[in-house]
Amino acid sequence: MIFLLCAGAVIYVMAGYPCLLALLARFRTKSVARARIDRTISVLLPVHNGEAWIEAKLENLLTLDYPRELVEILVISDGSTDGTDEIAARFPVRLIRIPKSGKAAALNRGLEHATGEILFFTDVRQRLDAQALRKLVDCFADPAVGVATGELIILAGQTREEVDVGRYWKYEKWLRRRLSRVDSVLGATGCIYAMRRSLARPMPAGTLLDDVHLPMQAFFAGYRIVMEEEALAFDLPTGFHTEFWRKVRTQAGVLQLLMEFPALLWPGTRMWLHFMSYKFGRLLLPYFVIGATVSAFYLPEPWGRAVVVAETLFYFLALLNAWVPREWRLKQATSPPSLLLVLAAAAVCAISIFFIAPDRLWTQTVGRPQRSPT
Repeated sequence: MIFLLCAGAVIYVMAGYPCLLALLARFRTKSVARARIDRTISVLLPVHNGEAWIEAKLENLLTLDYPRELVEILVISDGSTDGTDEIAARFPVRLIRIPKSGKAAALNRGLEHATGEILFFTDVRQRLDAQALRKLVDCFADPAVGVATGELIILAGQTREEVDVGRYWKYEKWLRRRLSRVDSVLGATGCIYAMRRSLARPMPAGTLLDDVHLPMQAFFAGYRIVMEEEALAFDLPTGFHTEFWRKVRTQAGVLQLLMEFPALLWPGTRMWLHFMSYKFGRLLLPYFVIGATVSAFYLPEPWGRAVVVAETLFYFLALLNAWVPREWRLKQATSPPSLLLVLAAAAVCAISIFFIAPDRLWTQTVGRPQRSPT
């Protein structure tokens, strides 16, 4: 029974739920009543030591296809010690300097100064398509929409690691598109999302997932969080090290989220099934994997031997993934078990949020500055 429960849970989280979500998105679709509207916008750009990207980012923001007189740009410098502040001061933006306090504190300060009807959140590294802001704002013509998030395009990777990370991100976006069609995405993409100013409230200090915490404020106020697939941002590819620690921070952030919004665990909550299957299920994933692995040795023969052999093959393929060239068909067999183990390991490390300061879970993404998404 232990083996069946644990193995069944792993299969459901990784394959069963995506299949269920695909069916729900096909037969229970909610549309978004998009229309051309013009609203005042406050762009919130938190940055810490972003000298390598800030100039290109501000040039990018100033060339977005949206009435310039309706847009204010707030650059919140979170204790930057490089040339970030000096570069930002050369642009027609409002520069707000604060002591190093973390992204949540920087955004909270931005909320104090924002005057626009719509808040647009973005990060310093990613470039935006010229139509990105326009596409997001038009979603707010639908009175049921509280948050609109765009789609992040990971540029083509040069290494096998970068290609694998890009493949995983495509899987994540597949899930998010279908969640949006059913009702709401369970969060937003941090570098490209917009929110009604009237719904935003300050976050607790040390919040790891501002792009989930703020959207959830709108969700629990009765609004939808939708994904606008035509609002695009572009980012550089990253390797396993960066992506792994990003997943650790994400999973730790989900634990924080449960403490702030415990109603997510209540069956009567909208999207409860999806949160439990997607977010919470991944937190429990490592324990299901361990339970299935250990209990397999106690299965009666001949089932026990067959399952142990299958599990050995599974772990072998997961470890082999790092050495399989991306053009080989074998990659299709090695990537899924490797992804499962990475998610499981990240979930285990996420419990460190109970023992260390949240800011220690932030790691800086390293990459070359990119002036064009092409």
